[in-house]
Amino acid sequence: MGRVALVTGGSRGIGAAISKRLKQDGYEVAATYAGNDEAAAKFTEETGIKTYKWNVADYDESKAGIEKVEADLGPVEVVVANAGVTKDAPFHKMTPEQWSQVIDTNLTGVFNTVHPVWPGMRERGFGRVIVISSINGQKGQFAQVNYAATKAGDLGIIKSLAQEGAAKGITANAVCPGYIATEMVMAVPDKVREAIISQIPAGRLGEPEEIARCVAFLASDESSFVNGSTISANGGQFFV
Repeated sequence: MGRVALVTGGSRGIGAAISKRLKQDGYEVAATYAGNDEAAAKFTEETGIKTYKWNVADYDESKAGIEKVEADLGPVEVVVANAGVTKDAPFHKMTPEQWSQVIDTNLTGVFNTVHPVWPGMRERGFGRVIVISSINGQKGQFAQVNYAATKAGDLGIIKSLAQEGAAKGITANAVCPGYIATEMVMAVPDKVREAIISQIPAGRLGEPEEIARCVAFLASDESSFVNGSTISANGGQFFV
């Protein structure tokens, strides 16, 4: 049996690519999802990866879900906090609900995902925490004050966890994808997508599998001295 990896939002988009890559690398993978039962069932049928349904914004749901994963597969040793939502609006039109929904999922959801597995990682002397942040958490984005705030906050989480976990064999790192060819991006009008690509020096969108390769490295034993770091996978669009 390989190490157990938990990927939140792991049945679609970038999360699905991460789940499949980790399985390919020998991990026992559990992928979470929030609401699309049909997509999750299809994903499990096609990949053999078990899916679990819970809302990462709810601590009790997350804790209970993780307990179920560990009962089925064993202790979670790799956690990939990937689940996220957007509720975009210019700041003067943004509602408190739009702010809270994004904060609760993208920022508090990381706490809710990592906190239940952290004691076990400390006890076993090994753990990998990987948070999927965003280029927009690094540079900001029009109409995404809520989203950018959460993704910047995620980077603060991993920098702090890296310091707390290092002596216990735990690393915490982030990946900041740029614009990736997911269903969401491919669904925008061609002119909008062309405008996005024009800002990327590589001249193309990234592929979900390219983000998955970054995660696979950070999850591996080979990355043991990489801690508190951020991999920017954006085709040269933005440098930190």
